[in-house]
Amino acid sequence: MKYMFSSYQPKNSFDEYFKDNVNSAREILIPLLSSLDNMGLEELNRNHSAAKKLLLRHGATFRLNDTGLKGTERILPFDPLPRIISRDDWVTLEKGLKQRLEAIDLFLDDIYNSQKIINDGIIPRELIESSEGWRPQMIGFKPPLNKWCQISGLDLIRDRKGDWHVLEDNLRCPSGVAYFLENRLVMKNIFPNLFSGRIVKPIDEYPSYLLKTLQELAVWTDTPKIVLLTPGIFNSAYFEHSYLAQEMGIQLVQGHDLVCNDDYVYLKTTSGLKRVDVIYRRIDDDFLDPLNFRKDSCLGVSGLLDVFKAGHVALANAPGTGIADDKMIYSFVPKMIKYYLDEEIIIKNVETYICHYQKDRDYVLENLPKLVVKSVAEAGGYGMLIGPHSTTSEIEEFANKIKKNPRNFIAQPTLELSTVPSLCDGELYPCHVDLRPYILRGKDSWVSPGGLTRVALKKGSLVVNSSQGGGCKDTWVVGK
Repeated sequence: MKYMFSSYQPKNSFDEYFKDNVNSAREILIPLLSSLDNMGLEELNRNHSAAKKLLLRHGATFRLNDTGLKGTERILPFDPLPRIISRDDWVTLEKGLKQRLEAIDLFLDDIYNSQKIINDGIIPRELIESSEGWRPQMIGFKPPLNKWCQISGLDLIRDRKGDWHVLEDNLRCPSGVAYFLENRLVMKNIFPNLFSGRIVKPIDEYPSYLLKTLQELAVWTDTPKIVLLTPGIFNSAYFEHSYLAQEMGIQLVQGHDLVCNDDYVYLKTTSGLKRVDVIYRRIDDDFLDPLNFRKDSCLGVSGLLDVFKAGHVALANAPGTGIADDKMIYSFVPKMIKYYLDEEIIIKNVETYICHYQKDRDYVLENLPKLVVKSVAEAGGYGMLIGPHSTTSEIEEFANKIKKNPRNFIAQPTLELSTVPSLCDGELYPCHVDLRPYILRGKDSWVSPGGLTRVALKKGSLVVNSSQGGGCKDTWVVGK
């Protein structure tokens, strides 16, 4: 350890490899650190270059949104030092994730039907109906298996004490799972020695569990026809769309490949129309059906919502789930868990100030230099202010935005996210990380062991999003 990590300096935040310094490694990390030390920094860098070439060969790229024809395909920056989570920690996290998704599903079913949580005064009606994710078209609807969110990716962080918190809920079209799977494949190919003598929970079952989840939605047949609906090659996550379709053995389609006739959805083929039973859609609600949502959309399928509501096709996830993505609604999840399940929350939220409320708004405006402010409907690290890292003019600009539209913003304390050693310009440096586990909910619930660890590869940065210079690393759940 002294060789490879001799110049490594943990930050003041919670370092997941070391307690205080490089001479006080966390017990669970000692075997890995020994293997890394035997490898040496020079070989680590050589293998890191080989890993990047392998990712390029596999086509594991992404495109920044809105770059269109001019956009270039980029490899998602990959860091070779794995993140390790103990089995005991994981058991708790898995239980907490299942609890959260169960409550959110009950919430979605409630607000689009009986609305008890609104009528009982737990969540104000105006906050629900003013959300960009609210879809009044879904009122009175019951999805297959009564599950609204079949595929979810929740963002977790560890604070300065090492305690886990949920940072965000991603319930519409959560991305990143292909990179999560590719990271493990690359590690096994390029760094096989690091796995030696260690029990690392496998993750390669995800595609089969995803396929099973989708199949279970077609309650009317035992042999469902399933397709993955993509916006097309210029979407930032197109690699993932094609990757998952191939892994599941289903067809990758665009809106123009499908047509709705007589309350059914059909795939256009050279041998005529073939009925489709389940659509794993990677298109946002707005663009899904020009007859029912945005009329100018060329990406979706006209009449698709009507077929869905008639019970003749299943959509994963159901339209309307985006309201639970709303960062203001996020703040109410602990109350949902208590209201629907009569349980205390297992994985806590990050403390959140709701700018819609005068008291919270006054506090936020007075303390902007200390806080992280987020637009409730933005994703990918956009629409965000990190107070301690912002200029006076940026803070003033956000203050005006909050005053103009307080419903659109929440604020949270600036957290010192935990760090994991990462390669930066050939040297080891503590970089901030989060974790996105993936949860599948059909007849049963399944949580991916580990998930996508996103890492802020810019020194000193707190932003882990790939669109903002972040990368990713493999996540190991270790132990029997």
